[in-house]
Formats: sequence, structure tokens, C-alpha cells
Amino acid sequence: MKILVTGGTGFVGSHIAEYYLLKGDEVVVYDSFTRSKLYKTKVDANEYNVNFLKKLGGDRLQVVKGDIRDYGRLLEASRDIEVIFHCAAQVAVTTSLIDPKLDFEINTLGTLNVLEVARKRDAAVVFTSTNKVYGENVNRVKIEEKETRYVFADPKFSRGIPETFSVDLSGHSPYGASKLAADIYVQEYYYTYGLKTGVFRMSCIYGERQFGVEDQGWVSWFIIATLTGRPITIYGDGKQVRDILYVKDLVLAFDKFISSKLKHEVFNIGGGPENSLSLIELIEILEKITGIRPEIKYAQWRPFDQKVYISDITKLNLLLNWKPKVSVLEGIKRVINWVQSNLYLFK
Repeated sequence: MKILVTGGTGFVGSHIAEYYLLKGDEVVVYDSFTRSKLYKTKVDANEYNVNFLKKLGGDRLQVVKGDIRDYGRLLEASRDIEVIFHCAAQVAVTTSLIDPKLDFEINTLGTLNVLEVARKRDAAVVFTSTNKVYGENVNRVKIEEKETRYVFADPKFSRGIPETFSVDLSGHSPYGASKLAADIYVQEYYYTYGLKTGVFRMSCIYGERQFGVEDQGWVSWFIIATLTGRPITIYGDGKQVRDILYVKDLVLAFDKFISSKLKHEVFNIGGGPENSLSLIELIEILEKITGIRPEIKYAQWRPFDQKVYISDITKLNLLLNWKPKVSVLEGIKRVINWVQSNLYLFK
């Protein structure tokens, strides 16, 4: 099989590329190599990840520097492609608030280019969507405040937010809106053109090679900050909860969809209730493992923040026989070990 991964030197994209290279498939990695510039990071994550992939791939790996807003370049890179994993995106809510035009061009117009390329090549598409498509509707679910976290009080959501939850009549942030538009377009290319398309509305994904920053990749960022002695700013009270999913479990779900007879589905994907934690609970876990208590600062809640988001992953289990394998504690230990082994990158 030959696959194309947009955003292939990013966090999720590089893990997809790694998985299929290890299976012996051909992989085209398509990336603009602009993460460090866009998010003002000292570490060039794209270069680090592409060097990692080159050691695995040999002549089965092709790296193409290109922007998903460049249809011609994308089409040229997609020859003989059977599957496109579309991971390239503008990923920070804060960036979308500052520059909504850039956010729209990358997330919505860029996705339309990917879909048109897929239609031209008759390729399947897996799209990395987001829980932000549900916007502030999630905050309308009644919650209870516990000692270290908020929890859903409505028993209807005891397993989390299902795919049938409303995406309408709510604020989303420009990021949430651009990803929702892209999400709907991916679905439409099945309904209108018959392409095999899988939409995965991701909760918080974490793992090795995630160069988290304050605005994006919070699990990784908390680990990096703790191990490098940097302060952590908590926006709100720190009791907000997310279900977190180890990245290799995510990729297994993608592969199960591609290997299945399903032509189109929308899935909420995360760790589910069993793999959820709050910000302050993560800090407590890190202190127990590392013996380090980072300096904590508090600031006002961020616009459009969801106090509780947990994915209902029942549909994934029923249709793809998938569930997370790596627990929160095990996954966090793996990331800690990776950061400790690469501390020179973060100092």
C-alpha cells in the first residue's frame, strides 16, 4: 500500500508514517515545515521527526515540502496514493483568535484541496478532526465540582459525549468553526462522491515526539515544563477534565478503519472515561513520578474552553473492536522517559 500523510512530520502524522513504514508500506510525507515558526518554538519538531522517519523508511519514504493550500503541489505528490491521512492543520485556538483568516485557509480550504486530490486519485481519506466541533454546547451539560475535577452530572453522558451530540447553535472559536467546516466537507465527499472517508473527532492525544507548547499539547507541555523547571500557567481553576489517548492507540484505530469494509463513519476518539484526568491531577501524577513540583500560576479562563470533555468511544468499540490499550499512567511514564532522554532539545 502507498499512503500520503499531510502534516507528516508533525506529532500524529509522524506516528502514522512510522506505523506504516514498519509494516513495509510506501509513505509520502507532505509537510510545510512551519510549526516552529507558527508557534514560536525553539525546537524544530518537523526536522526532528523527519530525521527519525528517514532512519526507518529508506527508499520507501518520500518527503515532500509543500503546503496543503497549494493544490498543484499536493496533486503532484499524490501519484499512486491509495490512502490519505489528513493531519496538516492550524491547531491552536489562541492562534485562530489572532489570525482567523490563516486558520480558515489552512483548516478549511486546505482540507478541500486534500479532498479534491483524493477524488482525483480515488483514495480513501482519514481526517483528524477535533472535539472542538461541539463548541460550547458541551458546557451546557450539567456538571458537578469534585475535589480535583469537574464531572458530568447527567447520567446520559456517563460514557462521555457521543457522535450524535449537537454541533449547532453554539460558539466554537474560529479554530472550532474551521475544523467543523472541514469535518462536514470530508463527510460530504462520501455522500456526494462515494469516497471512503473516516472522520475522527479527537480528544487529547499525547505521546513521544510531541513538542507541546502552552497553547497546544497540554499533557506534553506539562511534562516538558516540569522536567525543565519552567512555570505552568493554568487557565481557570485546573479542574477541567479531558480524556487522553496515547498516540499509538490512535493510529491503531485509523488502521482498523482503513482495513475495514466501512465506507464512511464519524467517530469520537479519546481515552474514554477510564483514561480521563484534570489539569491538577496530571500535576499530582507528575510530582509522584518525578519528585518535582512545578511552579503553578493561575489566569482567567480561556474563551470557549470546555470544563469537561470526555469521548464516548462506544461506537469505535462496536464497529471496529477498538479500545485503548495504554493506560494514563503507563503513557505518561513513556513520555517522561522520552523527554528525559532528549532534555537537550528543551533547554
